[in-house]
Amino acid sequence: MTDDIAIEFTDVTKRYGEALAVDRISLAIAKGEMVTFLGPSGCGKTTSLRLIAGLELPTEGIVRIAGRDVSRHAASERNVGMVFQSYALFPHMSVLDNVAYGPVIRGEPKGVARERARAILDQIGLKGLEARLPSELSGGQQQRVAVARAIVQQPDVLLFDEPLSNVDAKLRRKVRGEIRELQKRFGLTAVYVTHDQEEALAVSDRIVVMRAGRIDQIGTPRDLYERPASAFVADFIGDANLIGGQVQGGRFRAADLDLPMAGPDGAAQISLRPERIGLTPGLGAPAGRVMACTYLGSRWEYEIATGFAELLASRPITEAPIPAGTAVRLDIPETAPIRVT
Repeated sequence: MTDDIAIEFTDVTKRYGEALAVDRISLAIAKGEMVTFLGPSGCGKTTSLRLIAGLELPTEGIVRIAGRDVSRHAASERNVGMVFQSYALFPHMSVLDNVAYGPVIRGEPKGVARERARAILDQIGLKGLEARLPSELSGGQQQRVAVARAIVQQPDVLLFDEPLSNVDAKLRRKVRGEIRELQKRFGLTAVYVTHDQEEALAVSDRIVVMRAGRIDQIGTPRDLYERPASAFVADFIGDANLIGGQVQGGRFRAADLDLPMAGPDGAAQISLRPERIGLTPGLGAPAGRVMACTYLGSRWEYEIATGFAELLASRPITEAPIPAGTAVRLDIPETAPIRVT
């Protein structure tokens, strides 16, 4: 393991009786990197986080943190901070005492711990709120206190377990931006768990997409969105039109759809993002018919019937709407379709 690797899984498996929660996963997370585990319920993302925290121990395989094998170590023996869904703040303690609590129970003099806590609160924009109780703070401020309480202990790794699940939709964008900014400012190695695709795209250096206990794909947000390796990833991250057809001689064909496509001949499936489909009223190939046009504020969303699939298309609100029943030609850039498994 190199010095720039903060977390490493080697063939890690976790079973609960006969149930397989994590199935031989291997990955490395670099120091200062923010990596998100993303996937549907039951995919193994939260179990993977708990394996890093020491709240679960692997059935098989090795977990290393900062170069140390911690596979059989309890949570108290790992230098890991955790931000929970509920924030887990002590309601009877002030903001300052909440943040200083960790160093104090580790044996640091209370005065020294409080000064360190005060400095962290200043850095994250909570100066002047030290004496307040958690109930006197907004949801976003409580989230910051939870982060401050974790980072004051200078952990090797900071873990976020669905941290925005208790934040209303309007505040979520602001708070996720604050989390990302704090992670970068302090140079923290962070692992984030969410089922929200947009949240994962917004905060991550890399995303680990999981399915049925295994890693389906690891990549940057842009890689996963623009170059999904599987139909599952394409469909799970954003909207995708999955179209089946045949590849022959470097062309993908399905009814009147004919596009260049690399790879071996034979049956194939492509992923086509809704925003990559242009629509021109009138006849042409590939042809479609607008079944529904929906106004979504920032865009028009169309349901299109074609000879090869029912498509979802998304067009800018600046374009004039195309009424239902209109025949359209589909304008698809040659680089837009991605071959998936």
